[in-house]
Amino acid sequence: MKLFMQGLFVSIFLLCNVKPSFAASEGKHLQPSAPRTVAISESGQPPVIRTGLLQSTLIQLPVEEKVATVFGGDTVDWVFDGGHVASRFVSIKPKTANSSTDVHIVSDHGNEYTLQLREVSADEDPHFDSKVSIAPAEKAGRDKLTEAPVFVPAADLDRAKQELAAAKAEEAAVNKVQDAKAEQYRSQYPGMLHFDYTWDETKGKALGLQQIWNDDRFTYLRGHFQETPALYELKDKTGSLINFDFKDGLYTVPKQLDNGYLAIGKQRVEFHRTGERN
Repeated sequence: MKLFMQGLFVSIFLLCNVKPSFAASEGKHLQPSAPRTVAISESGQPPVIRTGLLQSTLIQLPVEEKVATVFGGDTVDWVFDGGHVASRFVSIKPKTANSSTDVHIVSDHGNEYTLQLREVSADEDPHFDSKVSIAPAEKAGRDKLTEAPVFVPAADLDRAKQELAAAKAEEAAVNKVQDAKAEQYRSQYPGMLHFDYTWDETKGKALGLQQIWNDDRFTYLRGHFQETPALYELKDKTGSLINFDFKDGLYTVPKQLDNGYLAIGKQRVEFHRTGERN
């Protein structure tokens, strides 16, 4: 019993005086550094970005660019998030202490940025990069910023596909309505034709006139003319030239014409609408 009590006393003493191994790491509070800007050269060493365990570091591209794609060497211990909507931002977060990896960012302008990432929770310096702006160091990369994008971010491409599909669906719906209206118009059109004009058949034959009709919107005169007669409208027994289209022996007048006449030189044939629908 005496030996048991001595062992228990020693165990309690050890527990009270031994500090957990993680106390030091828990006691250190990581602090964000002030935002900074780094120029990245495609031929030079990638700049080191200090990251904090379970802390987010924001990588910001130039205002002219958007992220086309992001890929990293270690996707198990690190989280890389370019967002679901195309933007100039990438969020990076380490999940494991003292880990390191690289990340590659390709912009929509064709610039490629490589960064070396290092988790610094075990460093003497508790500061980590909370926000880093990156820019191309070479003139060729800066020139690309003034040009049109060469890549379409996946989010923009998906949105464009959705907009195109919606536009096609809307166009198909509009065409369907227009086709239905056109079909209805074609089916009703014969009933809209009025052959209710009269003229001197002998004079008309001499001039070449064969038929006159209207469809409530236009007036038509067809004939076989050796020379195209002038077309006049008669109002109060006075004739006046009117506008018309003429092609292949067909006059098309953009109005309902009740009275008028065709004339070539001294030849003239008057026509009048009787109001009787045939």
